[in-house]
Amino acid sequence: MILGRTAALAALLVVTVTACGTERADETTTASPPAAPRASVEARPTCAEPDGPVTVPDGTPSPPPARDGAGGAVGDGAPHYAENHAYRMEGRMTPENRARTEASARLVRQELEKLRAEGGSGEYGVFPDARVVAALGRLGCGEEHGVHVGNGWYSVHTGTGCVSGRVTKDELTGSVHGAYAEPQPGAGPCVENRGGH
Repeated sequence: MILGRTAALAALLVVTVTACGTERADETTTASPPAAPRASVEARPTCAEPDGPVTVPDGTPSPPPARDGAGGAVGDGAPHYAENHAYRMEGRMTPENRARTEASARLVRQELEKLRAEGGSGEYGVFPDARVVAALGRLGCGEEHGVHVGNGWYSVHTGTGCVSGRVTKDELTGSVHGAYAEPQPGAGPCVENRGGH
């Protein structure tokens, strides 16, 4: 008896599963067509856009290996190093994105040079955060671009990559890199996570 019930339930399950999604020929449907597939990663908004096309150098080598925030190639070091430091990995950049981000970095540098020329740095030669944010804002870079400023440091995602560096009365630096896999919470995609796993 139990065997008979089990077989009956199994048969019912098979009929139910195979009947899912079937449609009779005499029925009309008003269902809308399926939505277009969405990209798994949403495009970031752009800022600090260079005028005109950007030239990618000929013979551009393949992207360098992914690096952790400490400058080491991922996979180097002790066993499980890559696993334990994956949160600090910078994203890879295509040659086109790197060239475009480097062009944006030149615009950021020019704007921050103007800030330095205006003077008005405070203690330890650091400019007020609001002034650095305003300088980046003149390039169209705002909160949606992950702008993060603090104690002379700045970072922004231009839509193709990160531009990060230091701006003080005596120093202006900038580097181009990919967004971090797990950035510092609340600090935008271009700030290395100082935590750990």
